[in-house]
Amino acid sequence: MIISIDGMGGDNAPEAVVKGCVDAINENSNLHIIITGPSDKINAELKKYTFNKESIELVDAKDVITNNEHPVMAIRRKKESSLYKALNLVKEGKAEAVISAGSTGALMAGATLMVGRIQGIDRVALSPIMPGKNAPFMVTDAGANVDCKPQYLLQFALMGKIYFESVLNVKNPTIGLVNIGAEEEKGNELTKSAHKLLKESGFNFVGNVEPRDVSSGDTDILVCDGFVGNTLLKMYEGVASNLFKMLKVELMSSTRSKLGALMLKPTLKSFAKKFDYSEYGGSPFLGSKGIVIKAHGSSNSKAFKNAIKQAAICSENKIIDKISSQLKEIN
Repeated sequence: MIISIDGMGGDNAPEAVVKGCVDAINENSNLHIIITGPSDKINAELKKYTFNKESIELVDAKDVITNNEHPVMAIRRKKESSLYKALNLVKEGKAEAVISAGSTGALMAGATLMVGRIQGIDRVALSPIMPGKNAPFMVTDAGANVDCKPQYLLQFALMGKIYFESVLNVKNPTIGLVNIGAEEEKGNELTKSAHKLLKESGFNFVGNVEPRDVSSGDTDILVCDGFVGNTLLKMYEGVASNLFKMLKVELMSSTRSKLGALMLKPTLKSFAKKFDYSEYGGSPFLGSKGIVIKAHGSSNSKAFKNAIKQAAICSENKIIDKISSQLKEIN
């Protein structure tokens, strides 16, 4: 499998990107990775490691798209950027997947305008896997589409279902609609209409899910528009971050609490691991004709390695073909 990597995307590029690529190659010899970015910088990092030199190649790219630029304009104008060139490899059929920790908006624009959507899919959906109390769960869409139609949400549900079944090996995953109340009649016109479509879809639809129940992980796939999904995602990340900070302050507040923290260290490490984004790799843009994965902006080498592994699993399980074929059943 050939995967293109935006070598300059993310806070820790290119160091973490290159190390993640090398680690992935050393674990899976069937991978071939193309890193886009300034050849001198990427080569300087590659020289630090031992790996099969034929498994990684470079495409020189002098420019970088930043988070402060207008996504669509940046993709159209910065054709010498590492992100554009990584996306273009998938567009031209020279790579099957693209991974970037750079601008989410630019990656989404590229997934739509350059790679293109699966025929019949109206919108690509950013679909991160989140840690839950009882199990990980997916939020789709988490920010790609602020304004949605009911049919979009039905398509998001289908794509999430296929991802859970094919990549996470969860049979007949549960699907819920994020809403302000559990009752069927609650919500706005979008959620009421989407509820009707999901109820009639034949999916394992469990109805509305209130925000307070999201973190339980009892529902595998949570469907919503991008405005709600992105708000949910950022609120979840903020609460988790602040809880850890508050806990740390309390544990360091006295000698007694420090001793207690020392005894609880293995438990605390295990708990923190469940909230470690690097364990999940990245968030797929479901609905694109190529495999497009958005890694977290602060991804370390472990996160990049797992994102590459995630892309490989998507390819092996032919997730795009499955979405294309099953889409006919709901359209």
